[in-house]
Amino acid sequence: MATSYLDQESALKLDVALFNDYMFSVDQLMEIAGLCVAQAVARCYPPNAYGMGKSRVLICCGPGNNGGDGLVAARHLFFLGYDVSIFYPKRTSQRIYEILVAQCAKLGIRFLDDLPSASHISTHYSVAVDAVFGFSFQGEVRPPFDTLISTLTAITIPLCSVDIPSGWDVEKGDTTGNGLRPDLLVSLTAPKECARHFTGRYHYLGLRMVPPDLAATFNLELPSYPDADLIVQIN
Repeated sequence: MATSYLDQESALKLDVALFNDYMFSVDQLMEIAGLCVAQAVARCYPPNAYGMGKSRVLICCGPGNNGGDGLVAARHLFFLGYDVSIFYPKRTSQRIYEILVAQCAKLGIRFLDDLPSASHISTHYSVAVDAVFGFSFQGEVRPPFDTLISTLTAITIPLCSVDIPSGWDVEKGDTTGNGLRPDLLVSLTAPKECARHFTGRYHYLGLRMVPPDLAATFNLELPSYPDADLIVQIN
């Protein structure tokens, strides 16, 4: 079966329908999304696969829902056996994010005050996760995220992007030619149009929770998930 791709407007409408018509809450979607990201990372880059003890993961979180997905993924990766650090430079005061931060902190997951250099990340971590901007992002990338994205562009370890590579146009992809080049892309609900331009090794789809009648409303063709898996590889 062919897989459908969503433009930005359709992706936003689909999210609104999940919230308003199907009564899903933001924290429900974040929890499932973050679990899917953690499972994809574990499948592509298994813990202890690098012969250096626990695999170290750096998760870079933005201020919105994409960052929330990253915080949830951090917690699940901890329980999957990874040594996790988080860079979360612009926190929100909303209760849902405060809870996610507290959960990670209680587990001893490190929150970094400063962004390491690209060479430091490449030397001291096994995988980095880009959970900075989601599909609703528009406009110019401003500090401190411009520096964050340029740093992630320069790393030499695998990079996983959550839903879209941060800084990419949601429909046209990397219009600058100098953007992120993730090795793993975890699309959520359905791939966004920019995913057509993804050239990394691993493309997974997660958020196995689109009601059939909603999929029909948006003319979505989605791949079948194997057995009880929450993720499916689509490249």
